[in-house]
Amino acid sequence: MKKAGKVILLIVIIVVLIAAFGAFYTVKENQYAAVMQFGKIVRVDETAGLKFKAPFIQSVTYIPKSIQINDTAASDVITEDKKSMIADNYTLWKVTDPIKFAQTLSASTAMANDRTSVATYNATKNIISSMTQDEVIAARGEKLTSLITEDANRNIGNYGIEIVKTEIKSLDLPEDNKEAVYERMISERNNIAASYTAEGKAEAQKIRNETDRKVTVMKAEAKKQAAVLEAEGEQVYMQKLAEAYNVPEKADFYKFLRSLDALKESLTGGNKTVILDKDSELARIIYGAGLVQ
Repeated sequence: MKKAGKVILLIVIIVVLIAAFGAFYTVKENQYAAVMQFGKIVRVDETAGLKFKAPFIQSVTYIPKSIQINDTAASDVITEDKKSMIADNYTLWKVTDPIKFAQTLSASTAMANDRTSVATYNATKNIISSMTQDEVIAARGEKLTSLITEDANRNIGNYGIEIVKTEIKSLDLPEDNKEAVYERMISERNNIAASYTAEGKAEAQKIRNETDRKVTVMKAEAKKQAAVLEAEGEQVYMQKLAEAYNVPEKADFYKFLRSLDALKESLTGGNKTVILDKDSELARIIYGAGLVQ
């Protein structure tokens, strides 16, 4: 009897320990904890720490709180102008409603990845099919990402998740028409470059013509100003001469200097012979000075 009692006591202690350990669970910072009872969610713990649940009748399902990444498979899409392209996406998503996530997707990240892959493919197909190939290429980057992300989120909220971003890793052309498209793009860029070059040359010529006109006007104005200054200087010069030789003695001296200047100018080259009229001013000065007998 004593031995049987010890066994029963040991079993009771083991059951109590199991129940005690089963009554506590830990929630991490990057998790939600959904407490299930008879297949239904009775509560969701959103804060981290040590939590308590009823042992044996309640279970805990952990749901990711952090952003998840889903690398979707590359797929063919058709543009509005019936051009085929290959889009390769990845999707960032997160749980926004843990209860709805657990009810619709059984709290399974694998099922959530499947749903986001479908939503991403449909959104990519819808957006690219509404644009021409040139428009798709021009919108690559943040604009195209924003449009696809917005479209992908239209119905995904029914599963308690949100697509944070759907980014296109690569958007390429099928091998059979890639070369032709590249050649057309190169040709278009060359045409644009030629147009810019022509506009630049026309603008440069316009600037040169305007500069030449301004230079011509400035030169004409400078010549005009120089002529005015020269005339004014000549006028002042003549005025000064008139003031300097305003008496007969000074006037005669001035005439003498002018005659000598004229004589000097005439004595150029090899011929030093000067023929003067006896009544000329210079002849009178020379005879008067006794230079000639």
